[in-house]
Amino acid sequence: MTRIGRNALVDLAVLSALSLLAIAGYETSLGGLGFLLAAVAGVVVGTLAALLGTWWRLNVVTTVLLAIALYFLVGTPFVLPEAALFAVLPSPTSLAGLAVGAVYGWADILTIAAPVEAPAYVAAVPYAAATVVSLVGGLLVLRWLSVQRTPLRAAVALVGPVLLFLSGILLGTDEAFLGAVRGVAVAAIALAWLAWRRGAQVEAAGDGAGRVRRRKLTGSATVVAGAVVIGAVAGLALSPIAPDRFVLRDQVVPPFDPLQFPSPLAGFREYTKDLAEEPLFTVSGLEPGDTVRLATMDSYTGRLWNVAGPGQSAADGGYAIVGTTLPAPELADLGSGRSIEVEVLAYDDVWLPTVGYGSELDLLDAGTARRAGDVRYNAAAGTAVLTSGAAEGTRYRVESRIQREPDDRDLADVPVAQLPLPLVENLPDVVAAKADEYAADATSPIEQLRAIERALKTNGFLSHGLASDAVPSRAGHGADRLIELFTRTQMVGDAEQYAAAMALMARHLGYPARVVMGYAPEVAEGAEYTEVLGSDVTAWVEVPFEGVGWVSFRPTPDNVDVPQEQTPKPKSEPQPQVRQPPRAQQADDELLTTVEIDDTDDEDRDHPFQLPAWAWAIIASLGIPAAIAVLPMLAVALAKRRRRAIRRRGTGDRQAAGAWEELVDRYAELGFDPPERASRLQTARARERQLAEQGLGAVRTGDGGVHLATLAATVDRDVFGAGDVGAPAVEQRWSEADGAAAAVAAAAGRLRRFVARYRLRRRGRRD
Repeated sequence: MTRIGRNALVDLAVLSALSLLAIAGYETSLGGLGFLLAAVAGVVVGTLAALLGTWWRLNVVTTVLLAIALYFLVGTPFVLPEAALFAVLPSPTSLAGLAVGAVYGWADILTIAAPVEAPAYVAAVPYAAATVVSLVGGLLVLRWLSVQRTPLRAAVALVGPVLLFLSGILLGTDEAFLGAVRGVAVAAIALAWLAWRRGAQVEAAGDGAGRVRRRKLTGSATVVAGAVVIGAVAGLALSPIAPDRFVLRDQVVPPFDPLQFPSPLAGFREYTKDLAEEPLFTVSGLEPGDTVRLATMDSYTGRLWNVAGPGQSAADGGYAIVGTTLPAPELADLGSGRSIEVEVLAYDDVWLPTVGYGSELDLLDAGTARRAGDVRYNAAAGTAVLTSGAAEGTRYRVESRIQREPDDRDLADVPVAQLPLPLVENLPDVVAAKADEYAADATSPIEQLRAIERALKTNGFLSHGLASDAVPSRAGHGADRLIELFTRTQMVGDAEQYAAAMALMARHLGYPARVVMGYAPEVAEGAEYTEVLGSDVTAWVEVPFEGVGWVSFRPTPDNVDVPQEQTPKPKSEPQPQVRQPPRAQQADDELLTTVEIDDTDDEDRDHPFQLPAWAWAIIASLGIPAAIAVLPMLAVALAKRRRRAIRRRGTGDRQAAGAWEELVDRYAELGFDPPERASRLQTARARERQLAEQGLGAVRTGDGGVHLATLAATVDRDVFGAGDVGAPAVEQRWSEADGAAAAVAAAAGRLRRFVARYRLRRRGRRD
């Protein structure tokens, strides 16, 4: 065994102290100092592994393996105590958390809103960092610095604590945790230690070493003390109150992209038609008048309102990974609090129903708690997402506060907050004209917005497009549907159309409006819990006011009695009676027999069936448009038939690939443009997203119920596989492709099917 000297133990103690001072900078991102217990354990593990490796004369590789073993053996009670067996022993869950945290915990700290509390393995980051720094520093002290104890080599050993100090800054937030105090302390300890190492070298030189060493130590102490005083005074005098700090979390965009999921508002009619009487979830803790928030949409493309993707909106920080504690909104005037508990029943989506603006969110059921890392939250929108999806059995608790709704008189002189939101695309002219008409006489922003809300609510009628409704109401909120809303004799629609229209009107007037979708259940006074049905779905508009927050507007009318359009019958008006003159006596020439002379030319007599000019006019007026409409359709049909025949030729794999190309072309002819330079699987997924966005649902092919992605993967195997593709397999591919094309054509509607008859698309064959 190798003997370890006293100087080496002092060096290890100094490096350990510097490491703990440096790692304390994680406080701003992890919250509190509870993580320091894990950091101390990491310092002990790394230092102990270096000592045991040196004492037992192990090589570097064996010492590193020993440190890894100690890392997993010791870390459970300090990092994941809730997963420990008998409070101290590691379990499979804790071992997996220690491994995952060391690798992915760094990225989680950068993307989770501070203070980071979930996932639980995030505490493995300071534990792993302290272990690595202590192990490397210990090996340098015991195996490299002990050979020749020079100040230069001692300075190299300080690299680990310095990097740890920098990592605390980069992984932290804009606010430093005792930055000046820790910086001065680290510098003072490091300088004193280097001076002591220099003195030890001088002492070993020979005569007068003790006197020289004392002078060196005295001089170093004087320099350190002066540096501390000057640095403290300069820091207090010159340091700005809110200094700009470079932290990595400000440079990293949260990975969650809401555009990967369909727009929540696009599925509005599914709740009112298919799930109207279905219990979606139960909520306890609601008070009468409370509304449940589901999703907030601030981007309009001309086809639908959607949640803005990363980088599209600077009004909020997007959806970030959060722990139990939720960040507070920057613009809000919060009032009374709520403590609700939600249990999901028939609801199945990624958006978590909440109330108000949350401050805490706890996942209660074991299955969802294991997916705590999938929770995302947008503080400005007040909405949460579980990216892996919430389904039956999901339970969670939310602590939140409700936005105060001020009186309109209090908002008379309050300006609208100018928040940068995504630009509106394809705003219909009639919507802009109606906005100017409804807000014409109003002056202040609140008066204009209330005027628009009042006009929609009083002039419109409510209809969900059900069979029991008096008049039909088409789903959707694209530009065509909103044009129809304002150009029909009566405005007819539901909250989907009215909220979308009012938000666009507010945007036209320059106000940053957004659409919120949620539920408005009837809450009984003192009820233990409230059952939310699909028929409780609703949507409203929110506009931000300076110093107040987002004020809600609900333009959906309550009147369902739509007046019927009737064509009045013409009234008969009696004519005055006029006395008729007496009949004249019969004229003499009436006694003569009238002789009709045939003046027809001889040439006309030879064509007894000649059509008159008016008949030719009718034939031309009907036949020419029919020919213009039918002949191109026939030409395209013949070309499609030839295209299909060509693709049915060749080997089995060629015919299977031709079936897929035929399916893609028929989709394109229906208006679904394929992505450029994409594989079959990518094209299939793009198709399924387009179908979902347009409300056509998931299309299955053939009688076996095969998804488009499955068909694409099957065709890829046929094309790239080693075996031959037989005739039955080829027929099955063509049957599935024809089934998919027929299904989407039936769902797309008559107009798109008719237009598709004139479109011809031919994709190049790909192997």
